[in-house]
Amino acid sequence: MGPGKEFTLTILYDNYKYEEGFKNSWGFSCLIEGTGQTILFDTGGNDGNLMHNFRAAGKDPGEVDMIILSHIHWDHTGGISEFLESRTGIEVYMPRSFPDEFKKEIESRGATPVLVSGARKITDNVWSTGEMGSEIIEQSLVLETPGGLVVITGCAHPGIEKIVEKAMEIKDRKVLLVMGGFHLLRTGTDEVEVIAREFRDKHIQYAAPSHCSGDGTIRVFKEIFGDKYLPLGTGRVVETGTL
Repeated sequence: MGPGKEFTLTILYDNYKYEEGFKNSWGFSCLIEGTGQTILFDTGGNDGNLMHNFRAAGKDPGEVDMIILSHIHWDHTGGISEFLESRTGIEVYMPRSFPDEFKKEIESRGATPVLVSGARKITDNVWSTGEMGSEIIEQSLVLETPGGLVVITGCAHPGIEKIVEKAMEIKDRKVLLVMGGFHLLRTGTDEVEVIAREFRDKHIQYAAPSHCSGDGTIRVFKEIFGDKYLPLGTGRVVETGTL
């Protein structure tokens, strides 16, 4: 076992539902606990489901210490306005390329934009990949656990393989888990199989595609990873220490 901390990862927004009592719709949000500072990664869409799922999970928005937004799309940023009604005075980490109008809106709601360009440490055992991609700029998160790295993606517009490579550049360790949106919804089955097998051959231990990954992608990863495939969906709690 190596350095790092164990994390509790709770899916609060996703197009899939894992537990009864939670709502699901197109988008993604993950609550990250265990580093000493509680992180909300993405906020889903603007339909009230994020706050409903906070309540369903028994989580208090007031205990969130920071928000990290992967990219500008509505299904990852739409829930932030409602969230900031419950939690003010918080830092919001976002790609530097976000529109000025969005940054001003965040400030008007009592939050502080923190602009991310290159790869950087966010807090203990948590790193941002920094801005990646060209057309759609996106950051992903890298968590260091004793068992390896956990890579969390919003939509993986820059390419899920490139994001994993970047994570391993930031921290030269094996990857324990890749989870989130893989952006493979319109990718052919053969290509998805190549990606899944490459991940397995790189000794990525667990894979948890969700959101924009597509049902076909999920089927392929489930087949190739077997019991190392983790289903996600709202209400799902992943304890990294149990992997």
